Amino acid sequence: MSRVLLQPTFILHHRAYRDSSLLLDTFSAQHGRIDLVARGVRKQGRHGSRAALLQPFVPLLVSFSGRSELKTLVAAEPAAEAMNLTGERLYSGLYLNELLVRLLHRHDPHPRLFAAYAEALQGLECVPGVDLVLRRFELRLLEELGYSFDFGCDSYHGIPVSAGEYYRYEAEYGLVQSDRDGPGQRYPGAALLQLAAGDFEGDARRVAKYLFREALAVQLGPEPLRSRELFARRYRSEPTRGGTSVKDSSTQADTRGDASSI
Repeated sequence: MSRVLLQPTFILHHRAYRDSSLLLDTFSAQHGRIDLVARGVRKQGRHGSRAALLQPFVPLLVSFSGRSELKTLVAAEPAAEAMNLTGERLYSGLYLNELLVRLLHRHDPHPRLFAAYAEALQGLECVPGVDLVLRRFELRLLEELGYSFDFGCDSYHGIPVSAGEYYRYEAEYGLVQSDRDGPGQRYPGAALLQLAAGDFEGDARRVAKYLFREALAVQLGPEPLRSRELFARRYRSEPTRGGTSVKDSSTQADTRGDASSI
């Protein structure tokens, strides 16, 4: 690969390498996930360390070169201001990054997913409904991976979803009609029809959370998501406010008592 110049890029993860360098796991608009080595950036210079720019949630224009799997960072400059993510929004951003690291192959371009990721980060910064931002990104990610949903169709029997029936998710087929009291997670047809119409409110909001979580789990395998564990650890230790726990005060807590958006 010849030198690539000014590629829109986000850093998904970084770690120290040798004495003064960084290894970067990046997501670029036209080249997908790329591993870069940023040589010498941790050295303290007159204007501080160059590593300060190489952080997640900073829109970058990156130039790199190299013929091996590990490319060399040539230059990086900010394309816009860093996203200001704190609290649950920060953990949600880490969750998105972990999904991309775990599920995308290297050097596999996903320009539409890159645009959806940038939009999701902007949403995490300013949109009130964090969970809706995540659900829409998860749906786009599943579509990019080839596991799109037809919320209005029983894919096994080839018939429309009925509002009065219940459905289960099967990785091979998608949504399949099932008894309400059958084993595993079941999803009401009425909520699925809401999702088919692009409506993520009410029951559809909770159904989307667990349906997408179930579908992504098939692709992620048995290893748990670190971002979800970190959020749960902080969430359990969060002090109560005015005698009410954070979980009890969440308007998004579902029937399982899980108020986490991720």
